[in-house]
Formats: sequence, structure tokens, C-alpha cells
Amino acid sequence: MGSAALAGIWMPSGHDLAMLGPLWVLVGTIVALLVGALLVGRQWRVAGGIVTCGAVFTAVLAWLQFRGEPANWAGFSSAADAPMLVVDQFSSFFVFMISAFLVLITGMWWLGQRAGLPDHETRKRDTTEFFVLLVGSAFGMCLMVSTTNLLMIILAVEMASLPSYGIVGFRKKHRLAAEASLKYVLFGAVTSATMVYGASLLYGHYHSLDLASIGTRIAHESAATGPTVLMGVSLFAFMVGVAFKVSAVPFHFWCPDVFEGASIEVTTWLSVASKAAGLGLMLRIIAVLTWNLSSPDALKYVSLAVAIMAAITCTWGNLSAFRQTNLKRLLAFSSIAHAGYMLMAVAIIWRPAGDPTGLAHPAFSAVIAYITVYLLMNLTAFGVVAMVYWATGKETIDAFSGLARRNALLTIMMATALFSLVGLPPLGGFFVKWWLLLALGHEGMYWLVLVVVFNTLISLYYYARIARAMIFVDDGQPVVRAPFAGQLAVSICAILVLLTGTIWAGNLKSFSDDRARNLYAIVPAKNEATVADGAAETGKLSASRAVPVPGPGTPDAPGPRTARLATIPEPLQPDGGG
Repeated sequence: MGSAALAGIWMPSGHDLAMLGPLWVLVGTIVALLVGALLVGRQWRVAGGIVTCGAVFTAVLAWLQFRGEPANWAGFSSAADAPMLVVDQFSSFFVFMISAFLVLITGMWWLGQRAGLPDHETRKRDTTEFFVLLVGSAFGMCLMVSTTNLLMIILAVEMASLPSYGIVGFRKKHRLAAEASLKYVLFGAVTSATMVYGASLLYGHYHSLDLASIGTRIAHESAATGPTVLMGVSLFAFMVGVAFKVSAVPFHFWCPDVFEGASIEVTTWLSVASKAAGLGLMLRIIAVLTWNLSSPDALKYVSLAVAIMAAITCTWGNLSAFRQTNLKRLLAFSSIAHAGYMLMAVAIIWRPAGDPTGLAHPAFSAVIAYITVYLLMNLTAFGVVAMVYWATGKETIDAFSGLARRNALLTIMMATALFSLVGLPPLGGFFVKWWLLLALGHEGMYWLVLVVVFNTLISLYYYARIARAMIFVDDGQPVVRAPFAGQLAVSICAILVLLTGTIWAGNLKSFSDDRARNLYAIVPAKNEATVADGAAETGKLSASRAVPVPGPGTPDAPGPRTARLATIPEPLQPDGGG
């Protein structure tokens, strides 16, 4: 009896485990941090070294995964069930980006430890806990872009959110940090509850946890009766949690307070990683759910809803930044505005003619390019803010007065980041925004193009305020002495921002297009079948959905194409109901 029970237990194969190698490294890093604290005590250098090595190893594995093989896989479940986790070019890129960004954030933390901050002794003592939470949030964000299962999406969002609440309030004696963390927790709890409610409605109505299966049933329902109120309410409630991670209006209220109250490295981390993971998840959800929709009305409603949210988000973010004097708060509203720009790409519902195998999805490609340059721009801007704060103890625009005299290099780097955030040529920010405009125009969304142009013009004002303070206002403050490693890091990022808008612009486009090909559940399988599964006994039907897993058969590696079969139970049919 015992052996029979054990034989029925599903266990992942070695190949399944290997495909998730980067995620296992992050888990191993958390374990190593805890074991290291037990063995050698609270050694901040040891903890920082463990995280740096773990993040570098994760980035290398993710890079090899999308550069060395097609990396399109779905599994971590029994052959009779829908896949729990997926790996494709898009997810591998995001895992690489998040882990590489984790390396840079750890470097910023190292520099902050040596800056002589008032709470540096407390920071050293609590290093292990801080990095466990930071790596835990990174693990959750990687999971967010690596699944299309409702339960896994909820777990991933919570895995990314709960540690983030902790690191925001990690400065326990700092009033603004405690207040920001409390607001973050309360707002996150409400949005998480709404998201779980939406997921329960989707599962109860469509009898499946797999987004691809739900998308197919939504397509059948829309073709028969048109979009229903229940479908709209359940999808909206489910997407609330994702919109919270992106800071999309009206789910953005936590963002300015959190950015102002958190330490500078945490603010930098959330400004890019949280939004990147949220956008990646939202893009995957909408693309998978709408792929099989044949009703133009349903597609129009989905696209219009996302487009309106994107337009309101970027406009609200830019207008709210006008009155800000705290730079972290100003850059928080800037990040909300840029989240709105990237949400516009999510509104692109791609419907290619013919066989789409090997074609790059324009929305995924535009988001990948934008996120890449946005990471460099934000790291440059926040890096300069951090070094000015370490030297002066202030985060306001006044701290930047006369910076051209006090530190000319930081002034040049900050101006490069600011004008790239505006979207001025010849910087990378201009190129990715231009590429987004072309994608929107190709889909006929000309009103969104006008929204982007309008917001670009008004954003120039508050970015130029900082440049004016650096160059034209000098109140005689002393020279800013910044660490050499920090100046080198922001200089490299600023140079990359310039190169991605000039001689490397074509390479960035090719790279982004390659990461947006052969996406899981987007390229339809060529062999789909419906089979009976105990219909005489249970009255159920099962649909064997062939999920495309490009092996040697992709454009990158000619040969036979293989597929992983996932059997998904259809809802019960009443007797005599055909």
C-alpha cells in the first residue's frame, strides 16, 4: 500500500529542475545567508559577498539560458496537468535583468556602508535579515514572469511584496520609513485581497487555473454570447494586484511615500525591479488571455481599458511631480509616469496574419527595450542622488545647487539621466520612446501617441528644474566628494544610455526582438486534439492542449518541433447537453 502511494506521487524530472536553475540559485543564496549567519555570525562583509556571488551566478545562468538554447519550456507539473512554471526568452531576460540589477543594488549598499551614515552600525548588524528579504523579493519577481498559473501568480506577487514591505521599513528608528512601510502594507493587503477574489471568480467560472485554458474558454464564451459582466469583473479584480506592483493609477498612492521613506538602495530597487516584474506579468497575462479571442469587441475593450489606464498613469505622474522638492519623491512620480508609458505597450493586442512562428511580438519587444534603458537611466539618477546624500545628508533639490562647481562629473551624469528620462535625442530614452510611438502608430493608437508627446513636453519642466539648480544656482555649498567606485558606476551607466540611443540602438532593437520570439502560449501549437477521458463514467471531457516547446524546431535551430502536452479538464456538461 505504501509503495503504491509513493508511486502515485509526482516528482519533477532532472530536466525540469535544470530549466529552473537561476531560481534555485536565488533560493540557495537565501539558504547560504542563513547558514552563514549561524556559522560565522553577523558578518556584514560575508553576507554582502554571498549575495553578490549568488546574484552574479543567477545572472550568468539566465544569460546562458537565453543565449545558448531556445529556452522555451513549460512544466513542473505532471503530464496530465497544465504547467505550473514556464521558461522562454522573455522570462529568461527578466530573470537576468533582475539578478543583474540585484548585483548593482548590492554594490550601492556596499558604498553606503562606507559612507559613514548615522545608522551604519545598525545597518551592519542587521545585514543578514536585510539581504534575506532583498533576495526573497527578487525571487518573487522572477517567479512573476515565469508562470501562467493563477495560484503561482498570486504566490509570486506575495513573495515579491511581503519582503518589500520589510525592507522599506528596515530603518526601524526612522519615522518616515515606518510610516511608508505601514502604508505599503495596508495598500498591498487590500490589492492582494482583491486579486485573490478575482482569481477565485476566474477559477469558479472557467474551472481552470491555467491562463491559456481560461483564454480559450473566454474566446468561446465571447464568440457565443459576447463579453460578460462576470468576465470583466473577475479580470479587473485579478489585475488589481498586478497594477499595484506597477504603480498604475489609481493603485499608485503607496509609491511616493515608500520612495521617500525607504533607504536609497531600496528606493532604487523598487523603482525598477518591482515595475519590471509587474509589467512583465501584466503583459504575459493579457497576451495569453487574448490570444484566442476572435471577437473584435472583446479585443477592443481589453486594449482600450489598458490604454486609458496607461494614459491616466503617465499624465498623473508627470503633473504630480511638478511641486516636488524631495528628489526621491520626484523620481517616484517620474517612475509612475514611465510605468504609464510602458503600459501603453501592453495595450497592443498583436494579431499576426499567417503562421506567427519566429515573429517578434511588438509589445513584448518594446517593453524589453524600454525596461533595459529605464534601468540604466534610473540607476544613474538614483546613484547620483545617493552620492550627494552621503556627502550632504540631504535629498532635496537644494542639495544639488551649484553641483557643476562642486562635482562636475556627477553633474554631467545626472544631466544625461534627466534628459534621457525626458526622451531627448541622442539618448537611449529617446530611442525607446520613439520605438514605442512607432508600435502604437502601427496599431492605429494615434491618440496614445499624442498623449506621449504631450507628457514628454510637460515632463521637461520638472527635470529641467534639477538641471537648473545644478548649473545656474550656486549657494556656496562645499565640494561633493563621492567614492570613486560610485562615480565609475554611474559614468558607465550614463555612457550606456548614450550608446543605446546612437550606435547601439540597432543592437538593442535586435536583442529585444530576439527576446520577444516564440513566447509560451502565444505561438499556437500546430497539433491540438480533444480526447475522451472517462466520459462514460464521469461525463467529463479533457482537452489535450499542445503547448509549444521549441526545441530544435525553432528558427534558431532547425529540426523537428516538439511539444509538451498538458491535459486540462473541461467543465462538466449536463446530461443531454451535447
